[in-house]
Amino acid sequence: MSEEYVGAIDQGTTGTRFVVFDHAGRARATAYETHEQHYPEPGWVEHDATELWANTKLVVAGALEEAGIDAADLAAIGVTNQRETTVLWDAATGEPVHRAIVWQDRRTTERVEELDADGTGAEIRAKTGLNPDAYFSATKLEWLLDNASGDGAEGDGGDAGGGGDDTNDEGTLRARAAAGEVLFGTVDSWLVYNLTGGGAHVTDVTNASRTMLYDVHECDWDDDLLARFDVPGGCLPEVRPSSDADRYGHTDPDGFLGASVPVAGALGDQQAALFGQACFDPGDAKNTYGTGSFVLLNTGSEAIESEHGLLTTVAFQRSGEPVQYALEGSMFVTGAAVEWLEDVSLVGDAAETERLARSVDSPDGVYVVPAFAGLGAPHWDQRARGTIMGLTRGTRREHVVRATLESIAFLTRDVTDAMAADAGVDLDALRVDGGAVDNDFLCEVQADVLGADVVRAAVRETTALGAAYAAGLAVGYWDDLDALRANRRVDRTFDPEDGATTGSRYERWGEAVERSLDWARDADE
Repeated sequence: MSEEYVGAIDQGTTGTRFVVFDHAGRARATAYETHEQHYPEPGWVEHDATELWANTKLVVAGALEEAGIDAADLAAIGVTNQRETTVLWDAATGEPVHRAIVWQDRRTTERVEELDADGTGAEIRAKTGLNPDAYFSATKLEWLLDNASGDGAEGDGGDAGGGGDDTNDEGTLRARAAAGEVLFGTVDSWLVYNLTGGGAHVTDVTNASRTMLYDVHECDWDDDLLARFDVPGGCLPEVRPSSDADRYGHTDPDGFLGASVPVAGALGDQQAALFGQACFDPGDAKNTYGTGSFVLLNTGSEAIESEHGLLTTVAFQRSGEPVQYALEGSMFVTGAAVEWLEDVSLVGDAAETERLARSVDSPDGVYVVPAFAGLGAPHWDQRARGTIMGLTRGTRREHVVRATLESIAFLTRDVTDAMAADAGVDLDALRVDGGAVDNDFLCEVQADVLGADVVRAAVRETTALGAAYAAGLAVGYWDDLDALRANRRVDRTFDPEDGATTGSRYERWGEAVERSLDWARDADE
C-alpha cells in the first residue's frame, strides 16, 4: 500500500498555495499561484472568486504532480483562508454575483461609524468579541445585498461597485438569498462548496467568528445582528467544527481530482497558524507576519472580553469538544509595508531590506506608521493613514527602510502589551511564522522591542500545516494533539540580547501613532 499524505489549501490575500504534508508534518511538495488584486475605487479591494477557484485547481494538481502522487493518496484535505473576505454566489449556477470584497476593503467605513454612533457597537462587541470595523464580513455582505446584481452574473467591480442596478431595486437579491438561491460564505465556504461539487455549504467556527454576525458565546448566528444588517438566514452556511470527524464532504470523483477525498478541516488563516504552531494550551502565543500581522494568544475555554482594544475570537474546535478561544491583535499592514517599499522603488525586493537596515546604526529619528488601510488593534482608527515623521535633509532610504521594519515590531509590542493587560500574563516567548520572519534583522528587533524570546518555526508553511493538522486529526491520520506537539520543530530562537537596541525607540512610537490618527477625510479621498 502506498504512503498516505494530507493536503492543505492555503488561500491567501495575494495567492493560493497547496502543500502536501507527510506524517512528520514535513512539506513534501508545494505549488503556488498569485491572483489579481482589483481596486475599482480608492479604498476598495476585490478578488475574482472564480479566479481563486481556478488557481486552487492549478496548485492542487501542480503539487500532486511534484510529489509524484495521486489524489487517492491523500487521506484528507484541509482548507485555510484569508478571513473576512466575503463571497456571494448563485446556488444554481455556482457563479459569483459580484467580485469578492476583501478584508482590507474600506468601502463600508461610514456604515461602521453609524453603528458606533447609534450604540450598536457595544452590542456587537459583547456578542461577537469584535470591535466594529469595515474589516469584518457583516457590512461587506450588507453592501453586496444592497448593490450587487441579483441575476447571477459576476459584477465587474466598476458598474457593480456603484449604487446597484435595476435587478436589485426591489430587493430581488435579498429575496433570492432568503430562499437559499444565493449563498454567502467566506473563502473557506466558497472553496469547500466547489471542492465538494456544490454538496456542502459550510463554514468552520473560526471563520464564522469573523463575520460580525456570530455570537461567540452562544456559538450560533445571532438573529438580532442578522436583522440589523438585513441578512437573510437562508444564505448562511452551516457552522461546523474546525476539525470535523463527520467530514464537510468529499471531493467530487467526477471533478478535477478524479477521486473522493475527505474534506475534513478548515480554519481561518490566523487560527490555522496558531494550530500549526502547536499553540494548544492557554498562554501560548504566535504572530504571523504576512500582508498584515496577527498575534493570537490562546485563552482556552475562557472567552476573555478585552478592555484594551483586542478581539475575542474562536481559536479552534475539534469534533465533540468545547470551543477554544483566543485574544487577537490584528494589524492590517505590516508585510504590505515592505511591498510598498518595493512599489516606490526604495528597495529592489524584500530580501534587500535586511542589508539596508543593517547598513545604518539607527533610523536617524525617522518613524514610519504604516496605516495604509487604517489602524487595527489596539488603536482601531479606520481613518488613520500612513505617515513618515522625522525626515531631515540627511535622511536616506536606508533610514526609511529600517524605520519600516521597526514599525512592524512596534505594532506587535502595542498588541502584546494589551494582551498582558487583558489576560494578566507576561509574554516570555512569541512563536513567529510567515514570509517576513526570514528577515533575521526583523526577528532580532522584535525580540529587543518585546523583551521576550522570538521563536521562529522551522516549517515556513505553518498556516497550511495547521489546516492539514485539522483535517488529518479528523480522519485519524494523526492520533491526538501530542502527536502534533512532537512534530514541532524550531529553526532559531532570537533572544532580546540579539536585538539592535531599538527598545528605547518604542518610547516615542506612541507619539508617531497619534499623528497618523483620524487623517482621512471624505473631501480628501
